Amino acid sequence: MPRILTYNVHRCVGTDRRLDVGRVAEVIARLEPDIVALQELDVGRARTGGVDQAHEIARRLKMAFHFHPALRVEEELYGDAILTAYPERLVRSGPLPGHPAIPRLEPRGALWLAVEIEGREVHILNTHLGLVPKEQQIQARALAGPGWLDHPERQGPTILLGDFNATATSVVYRTLHAKLEPARRLARRKASTSTFPSGLPVLRIDHIFVSPEILVESVTAPFEPLTRTASDHLPLVMDFSLV
Repeated sequence: MPRILTYNVHRCVGTDRRLDVGRVAEVIARLEPDIVALQELDVGRARTGGVDQAHEIARRLKMAFHFHPALRVEEELYGDAILTAYPERLVRSGPLPGHPAIPRLEPRGALWLAVEIEGREVHILNTHLGLVPKEQQIQARALAGPGWLDHPERQGPTILLGDFNATATSVVYRTLHAKLEPARRLARRKASTSTFPSGLPVLRIDHIFVSPEILVESVTAPFEPLTRTASDHLPLVMDFSLV
């Protein structure tokens, strides 16, 4: 049964303030996913030692990867990635709109891969939305629109996941729920899906949404010593099959 996870890795700086790319890779490796969606990766940034975190985590996991830099500061990059051991192709990566009245907000983006599972293409979309509610709503509408979820190429099995910085009571959640189903509601096996803050998770702001072709077996946020310290978010893990 395929397994996918989404994980905001906080530039691989843990709650103990230690920078440790290997520790984040270990968290992921222990969970044995087939597809990994990561947010808040540094690539070539002085603050994290100039390491290409996307490449290094993918190397340790022996996976292919695609990285989208939501933010560029000269040669330094910061953004999101999808890693997988399955055959894959990049469909699209690009920015999401910000709030026109607040131009200095951190740029946000999305990354879309088509991954071959059991001979079928599954669309995987990874994103990390902003912190301001109105900004999030603008970005959610863009994701639900013709550039992403309503794009003609987005047909068949689809998984949208990431850090939405919004709870299940938000406009953002309702906007995306109008297009896809929240995976936690469909899960055959129920478990905690609160992911933030990792030391005492009380908020569900990381989410997975799925199309009808995805049969959700379980969704869980593993809460153990390593996941509590490796990042300020817990990973969110889904086991699924195709119907």
